[in-house]
Amino acid sequence: MDRLLTLSRNLSRFVSLIGKVGAWSIIGLIVVIMLDVTLRRWFVIGSTKLQELEWHLHGALFLMCLGWAYLKNTHVRIELVSERMTAKARAWVELTGILIFLIPYVTAIIAFGFDYVDFSYRYDEGSASPTGLPNRWIIKSLIVFGFIVLGIAAISRLLECIVYLFGTPEQKQQTSLAPSLDNLDDTVAKSDYSEERAL
Repeated sequence: MDRLLTLSRNLSRFVSLIGKVGAWSIIGLIVVIMLDVTLRRWFVIGSTKLQELEWHLHGALFLMCLGWAYLKNTHVRIELVSERMTAKARAWVELTGILIFLIPYVTAIIAFGFDYVDFSYRYDEGSASPTGLPNRWIIKSLIVFGFIVLGIAAISRLLECIVYLFGTPEQKQQTSLAPSLDNLDDTVAKSDYSEERAL
């Protein structure tokens, strides 16, 4: 279990590094949007290349940070359901979801994504606009890369779930699935409050 936990942490570090690097693309995105708006508003100059670069950078930002967001638990969840579950039940749901939905989905995207990028590269696909950006395969390759990183994040989380469900209490506390002290304090406070109300 300790080896699984170590492997999970190493994978998590890699995913976080990719996410932090990808997050810097937001600076480029802001600069490009400001430049595009300025040129259009005050100089009446439109640029297809700038407009396409905006969605290229937005796509890069999303795809490179996807796995990182998953590890940080910032993706959408059905809070009304998960909040009522115990930590162990949430771990089982996470484990099941990763095995049945996330990993097969990521695998399918990666498998079809390679053909998608290869086709784009072989035919030298560019923008549909004559004045747009060339080499569309570059941004398409980020789809494959982003989902590979998400797959690594899923494996990291899967290992954590296994450690949390089958490890020792000490090992469980080292996972991100373990309830934080703040949550435990809130639970104790609510329990005490309920007991006081009952009395």
